[in-house]
Amino acid sequence: MKAENESVLQFPSLSANEAFARQVSAAFAAQMDPTLEELGDVKTAVSEAVTNAIVHAYPDRIGPVHLRLRRLAGNVLEITVKDRGCGIADVAKAREPMFTTGGAERSGMGITIMESFMNSFSIRSVPGKGTTVRMRKKLTGRGEAACKP
Repeated sequence: MKAENESVLQFPSLSANEAFARQVSAAFAAQMDPTLEELGDVKTAVSEAVTNAIVHAYPDRIGPVHLRLRRLAGNVLEITVKDRGCGIADVAKAREPMFTTGGAERSGMGITIMESFMNSFSIRSVPGKGTTVRMRKKLTGRGEAACKP
């Protein structure tokens, strides 16, 4: 699908960059006139995806995280977070609520949260090669919501 606008960003898997990714995503989504709730959903989903890349993809080193934001027809925001880390051995298991490989301090709810806040969600992973998370959200926008009967 052809994008009406697009931004691509790469940053190292440092925990400080999670907040940066949230803000960049919010700024990009702002052009689509989202509601505050929609903006919160986008920021939370991006935070979860980027945090997973930082914590799980590169547990013992710093590596690249790629964030791609696309505005698609129909006011749809597409977000892709990609890493070249260790990958996920069992994606089906990783999608189960409360499953984590991150130890007791992790809730295991990141993928569940991303899925619940977005209209579509997919995850592809190859052990030893990395993981790609793709999410889409149709933004109604404040103007459209105000005009509905």
